Amino acid sequence: MNISIIGTGYVGLVTGACFAQLGHHVTCIDIDPDKIQKINQGISPIYEEGLDTLLTTYKDRITATTEYQAILNTDITFLCVGTPSNKDGSLDTSYLSEATIHIAQILKMKKTTHVMVVKSTVLPGTTQEIVLPLLEQHSGKKVGIDIGLAMNPEFLKEGVAIQDFLKPDRIVIGLYDEHSRKILRELYKDFTCPVLETTLSAAEMIKYASNAFLATKISFINEIGNLCKKQGIDTYDVAEGMGLDKRIGRAFLDAGIGWGGSCFPKDVDALISWAKQKKEPARIIEQTKAVNTDQPLRLVKILQKHIPQLKGKTIGILGLAFKPDTDDIRESRAIPIITELLRNKAHVKAYDPQAMKSFTQLFPTIEYCSSATEVLSSDAVLIITKWKEFTTLDYTGDLVIDGRRLPEAKNAKTYEGVCW
Repeated sequence: MNISIIGTGYVGLVTGACFAQLGHHVTCIDIDPDKIQKINQGISPIYEEGLDTLLTTYKDRITATTEYQAILNTDITFLCVGTPSNKDGSLDTSYLSEATIHIAQILKMKKTTHVMVVKSTVLPGTTQEIVLPLLEQHSGKKVGIDIGLAMNPEFLKEGVAIQDFLKPDRIVIGLYDEHSRKILRELYKDFTCPVLETTLSAAEMIKYASNAFLATKISFINEIGNLCKKQGIDTYDVAEGMGLDKRIGRAFLDAGIGWGGSCFPKDVDALISWAKQKKEPARIIEQTKAVNTDQPLRLVKILQKHIPQLKGKTIGILGLAFKPDTDDIRESRAIPIITELLRNKAHVKAYDPQAMKSFTQLFPTIEYCSSATEVLSSDAVLIITKWKEFTTLDYTGDLVIDGRRLPEAKNAKTYEGVCW
């Protein structure tokens, strides 16, 4: 099948590269010429394990361009543009609208039925109330007859996104018309996971409900962990016991300093904002966010038990990305922690295998180390991200405050965990 992907950010590029591996011909379309050039050279503009390999291995099936005209040579278009947050937490759908208008203007010239699939994360009602009318208005065609429309949310985890795409837990497809159903069934026919076909709005809500629940699960175990620490209980023993219950499961019960990234914070904020618009309470979701906001600062409070006056002290930071195996620093827990350390006039030295370049844009004045070992010469070390290379360090002479449960760090001269 010939597939066009609009937007070569995280979701779009992974989606396109994986479809190419599955044998489809993919055209990636983006307004950023630098991204296009890199993709055509087989270089990923983002860091994701295995993505460079896919781009080079299947370069004969992947083309990148800035021209929307390329849609005419494809059967189906996946809309993967960003939907960033406004200041009030609501979604900015301007990129979605702009891309939809461009697509519609091209589809005006297409004689065969084309399927448009929204993969961007959007609130319930967006595909039907924003995308559909824009398609009809600017193409002069009828959605459901001349243009197929569907909503197909992504469930990719950074660091293992390729595996998540190729071996998903489920595929969710929100459908508007029968032609889209036929095309998407054909596209996903070789996947062995459950495929749920539902309405456009239900598919949109499944994405938000899934992320909000996982964020809640993390905040819950962190709150339990804070209680366990007061009583000297190992939170991870509690998590293991809980996880053996099939109704609960062990995943996302790792206590620590909370969640960040591009999805959970934005999606939780969007649900809270949307609930206010609908005049419905969102008490659980609001408290999920509140716990997560407070949790990383507990690391600094524990540090101050050992070093009451941080002024002039050198505090080492291991990890800046919001999670290992990515260079993504969006809503990283390192941000509030470093902000608090600087407020207390500490000297901060930090290391991360992938995220330091991006982090310098937020904190240009802190010291960035060339290796993790350099961080260990600090007055205290805070573990923020659970990178594998941090497991090989010699912590024996250090004061370590651990936010991510790194077993090797327990060998430190003085060790304390945030929730254990």
